[in-house]
Amino acid sequence: MNFHVITLFPESLESYLNSSIVKRAQEDGKIGIKYYNPRDFAVPGKEGEEMTYAERRVDDRPYGGGPGMVVEALPVIRAIEGALKGTEKRKTKIIFFSPSGEQFTNRVADKWKKYSDIILVCGRYEGIDARVKKAFPMIDISVGPFTLTGGELPAMIVIDSVTRRIPGVLGDLLSIEEERVASPDVYTRPEVIEYNGKKYKVPKVLLEGNHKKIEEWKRGRIDKNI
Repeated sequence: MNFHVITLFPESLESYLNSSIVKRAQEDGKIGIKYYNPRDFAVPGKEGEEMTYAERRVDDRPYGGGPGMVVEALPVIRAIEGALKGTEKRKTKIIFFSPSGEQFTNRVADKWKKYSDIILVCGRYEGIDARVKKAFPMIDISVGPFTLTGGELPAMIVIDSVTRRIPGVLGDLLSIEEERVASPDVYTRPEVIEYNGKKYKVPKVLLEGNHKKIEEWKRGRIDKNI
């Protein structure tokens, strides 16, 4: 699977996506991550001339008034065109992040693992010119009932969540938490720790080896402190 990220700030994603499980998935050839900066798709100056800052600008004031700036449509459209090159239409999904979009869930992530290419359009400032969504079929997605500075954090959430569902990325399918009975409370060695003169112990039920009781404890049917 290839993830194509349309973003003005690719460096804001790279440190997270180039570490841990997602990094290993890239190294193993399970996924690929490519970045497309709309600034690189702004209308160029004369051939052979370096573009000025003004020519690389991709935002402008909103029609109808209001605060902030809006990202122009054409640089984003060209970036999406670049991402679509070489992809198969029926196996490609284009995602537009919006607070009013469909709620992203584990179930959605599981459905998306079947695609070969996912294009993630990250907004900034007061948003992206709405004509981008008219130029390409895409779906609006929200990662929660709150507003963020840009779409980069939601893009990382989607990439992480979908990647861990791709066969072979996790060594054990049970590592996908929702596929097993899991408690929000977990423990490891040592059995007893001491802090500020008080001892904190691992619940006794987890030490007895009674798997039926352990499963009941995980489901919350047994007192968590036992």
